[in-house]
Amino acid sequence: MALFRITRRTPLPADEAWRRVTDWERHADHVPLTRITVAPPLPTRPGTVFTARTGVGRAAFADPMEVVVWEPPGAGRPGRCRMEKRGRVVTGWAGIEVRAHGTGSEVIWSEDLSVTGLPRLLDRPTALAGRLLFGRVIARLLAAG
Repeated sequence: MALFRITRRTPLPADEAWRRVTDWERHADHVPLTRITVAPPLPTRPGTVFTARTGVGRAAFADPMEVVVWEPPGAGRPGRCRMEKRGRVVTGWAGIEVRAHGTGSEVIWSEDLSVTGLPRLLDRPTALAGRLLFGRVIARLLAAG
């Protein structure tokens, strides 16, 4: 499995950073050839499933993720979310933590993923690609209004 972690600091307060990085459908704005659907409709809670569908035509695949932990930040405690990847192509988990940091906040995205059919030899390049892609997505979500 390809494990990676991304940390980003932002001047945004923790509740606003949380709102932005857990706006699942907006993630697709920053990932080429991807759209995201959420069920049941918002608000997010344990049991919410969102599916990222990436690709075109027959070359597309679904990456369904189920929210298993949902604890928004508040009262001096960090926000935590954990998603389990439930797909046939991509499996593993992802976690988000948002905590107050000075006058802003810090976002930590951790993910451990496995792509069906990829040999373990490709775990490091897969982790690097994930770090680059999700690092860009998080930066853009935090910068967007």
